[in-house]
Amino acid sequence: MSEAVRLGVLGCADIAIRKVLPALAHVPSIRLVAVASRTAEKAAEVAHRFGCAAVAGYEELLDRTDIDAVYVPLPPALHADWVSAALRCGKHVLAEKPLTPHPAETAALLDLATSARRVLMENIMFPHHSRQRRVRDLVTTGAIGNPLAFTGSFTIPARPASDIRNSASLGGGALLDAAVYPVAAAQMLLGELDVASAVLRHDRELGVDVAGAALLHGAGDVTAQVVFGMRHAYTSEYQVLGDRGRITVENAYHPRADAVTEIRLQSRNGTAETLVVPPDDQCANTLEAFAQAVLKSNTGPVGDLTSRTAVLIDEMRRRAPAA
Repeated sequence: MSEAVRLGVLGCADIAIRKVLPALAHVPSIRLVAVASRTAEKAAEVAHRFGCAAVAGYEELLDRTDIDAVYVPLPPALHADWVSAALRCGKHVLAEKPLTPHPAETAALLDLATSARRVLMENIMFPHHSRQRRVRDLVTTGAIGNPLAFTGSFTIPARPASDIRNSASLGGGALLDAAVYPVAAAQMLLGELDVASAVLRHDRELGVDVAGAALLHGAGDVTAQVVFGMRHAYTSEYQVLGDRGRITVENAYHPRADAVTEIRLQSRNGTAETLVVPPDDQCANTLEAFAQAVLKSNTGPVGDLTSRTAVLIDEMRRRAPAA
């Protein structure tokens, strides 16, 4: 393989245009080759903007021999088919979260990546921010003693009815779109968790869940409370409580690449400290991690959160009382 991963994009979704494709300019280990859309016009528009080839149709992009890997920003309900097709065509895959709406489909794709000896990575970016790594180091080194509890939320304002988050057939809903952030953060900081209880609030007209909460628990009686929704004021935060202090993180999941961020650390005796973290581009870091996995032939699934989070999200759905 060349020194840079040759990338194709399956779909011109908003997150691709607004975040991922601009971040590629800061990742020399990836070279954008082509973008595909269902329409030639859309593909040409995006390709012109980012200086690459335009392809009409996803199959045509997968058939190209000048592409090593693909990024899949399609709606969640389309991931299983197109990620599977890409892996079977010999492409490495970076796919938007959730990898699929169903844990069995997610497990099947992870197994396929392993057998195909191709990298498969779910695009959850915040774990790749240096602030998140520093929080993990603080917890691991005992800065707050034994971690006992996590509370976290990710909520967003209502989107237009046409937004894919409001489409049941495309894999919409707050549980799949928003809950993944605090659920993933809780696991990173507390370890493996199980679902104790959950609630979901549904919009019957749209046919999707729009809000919810869950109580999780793990070894040593640790607990995690998560709140998520898409009819709310914006929140993006978590707190980790230990027996000797606590850590608080605001704007936890989507800090701007040029933003100085903070970690608030408070000890049991009341001493408070604000740790300043320099700006960091978690989107570029995620792309770099994917590229290095491909270039170093670290084939198979990248990271261990994808499967565990998929199972927890599904269990939260099953534990919630019927709407």
